[in-house]
Amino acid sequence: MQHIMTKNDYRKYVDKVSPNSKTVRNTLRAFVVGGFICMIGQFFMNSFKQMGLDQEVTSSLTSIVMIFLGVSLTALNLYDDLGKFAGAGSIVPITGFANAVASPAIEYKSEGYVLGIGARMFLIAGPVLVYGISMSIIAGIFRYLLKH
Repeated sequence: MQHIMTKNDYRKYVDKVSPNSKTVRNTLRAFVVGGFICMIGQFFMNSFKQMGLDQEVTSSLTSIVMIFLGVSLTALNLYDDLGKFAGAGSIVPITGFANAVASPAIEYKSEGYVLGIGARMFLIAGPVLVYGISMSIIAGIFRYLLKH
């Protein structure tokens, strides 16, 4: 005879086999790592300002350095470990975006420059770029129409 599982039995089974959520620990890790990444970015920004560069150049150079660091850590296979530890703390900053672009490109480099690196580079980041660019165009059109 087959036992029919009730909703209550199923709920007990799910609670038994599901891992406990570690929300507080994960949030703390994301906060610390994300904050540390931002602190590194702020260090570079302050350093560039100390060199006498204007705000626009300072911001651009800081973004370039942070992207370079993200791609470098991805190439050294270290960013994935950071992501497993920090979760969103490593994904949200610009270094996470650099990782999202570089990771598929590195993974598929054996397929060649065009079909491997070129085609796969925007596998993850592509939809984000398309959505961001599309929404900025739409917002620009609305702003133009509202001003005229």
